[in-house]
Amino acid sequence: MLTASGCGAFVKEYGHLLQHDAAYVEKAARIGALALDPVEVIAREPLDALHKSKPKRIAVHCPSTLRHAQKLGGAVEALMLRIGFDLTPVADSHLCCGSAGTYSLTEPALARQLRDNKLDALEAGRPDAIVTANVGGRTHLNGAGRGAVRHWIELVDALHGV
Repeated sequence: MLTASGCGAFVKEYGHLLQHDAAYVEKAARIGALALDPVEVIAREPLDALHKSKPKRIAVHCPSTLRHAQKLGGAVEALMLRIGFDLTPVADSHLCCGSAGTYSLTEPALARQLRDNKLDALEAGRPDAIVTANVGGRTHLNGAGRGAVRHWIELVDALHGV
C-alpha cells in the first residue's frame, strides 16, 4: 500500500501519528501494518528465473526514505545481489542526495552540491547503471544531466521480459 506520492514510508507511521485519536488509532495501526515497500514484496518471490543474463554492474542509491523512515537500508542491494547483479561500492552511501522532499526547492544551492557529491560517489565504481528506490531522488539526481538514474524495479522488469 503506497501513499499518493508513491512512498509507503509515512503510511507505516499512521498508527503512531494517530495514537492519541481513539477513533482512528486501531484502523491506522492496521493500515500501517499492511504497508509494504515494493522491495519487500519482490523479495518474497522466487527470483531464480531472472538469472538469465550476464550480470550487470550497478550502483545503488539507498534513499533516506528507505534507510531511515522505512528501516529497509540494504534491502534493495540484497535483492539485486540475489538476482545476480554486481554492485559497485558507493562511498558515504549514507549521506543525503539533496532531494529530501522540498529541500531541493528551499535550499537549491546546497541541494545541488549534495546531489553532485552523491553522483560522484555513485559513478566512482564505473557502473553500467545507477538505480534508486525513490522517485523524488531519481528526479533530483537526473536533474544534473549526467546520465540516467533509474528505479531499481525497471531493471527487474527488464529481466522479467528476457
